[in-house]
Amino acid sequence: MAESVVISEPYGDVLLMPDVPCVAVRWHSFANSAQFRSLMDEALAYYTREAQQTWPLGWLIDMRKMSALVPADQLWLETDWNPRAYHLGVRHIGLVSSENIFGRIAAQVYAANTTAREDYILEPEILTTLEETKRWVRRNL
Repeated sequence: MAESVVISEPYGDVLLMPDVPCVAVRWHSFANSAQFRSLMDEALAYYTREAQQTWPLGWLIDMRKMSALVPADQLWLETDWNPRAYHLGVRHIGLVSSENIFGRIAAQVYAANTTAREDYILEPEILTTLEETKRWVRRNL
């Protein structure tokens, strides 16, 4: 089945990828803090609804067009969003690597911060292509 866009914003989309199956956030461009947090929260709310029908359900972030994340947003992911995602059943997060250095650094910082946590266990994996990332998420369901 083809992926479907369930939420669309100029800076990013939330998609359902039933072939994995997973919920994905695909960034199109820079998102300010309010936009970034809002789309991540909307995606998590959609995950909650979809997980009632589709389980297991994975999580994927397509960062190819994403740029930098400010430290406050990194901290928010680590201390707010990640614990909520973990509580909802997310255990592995596949990340498609960014095409620019700032996005790659953001992914590396996120992965390091996430794996260092002891109060929840999420396994992020940064991969090069969308197909490779989808396979990784599927294997880890």
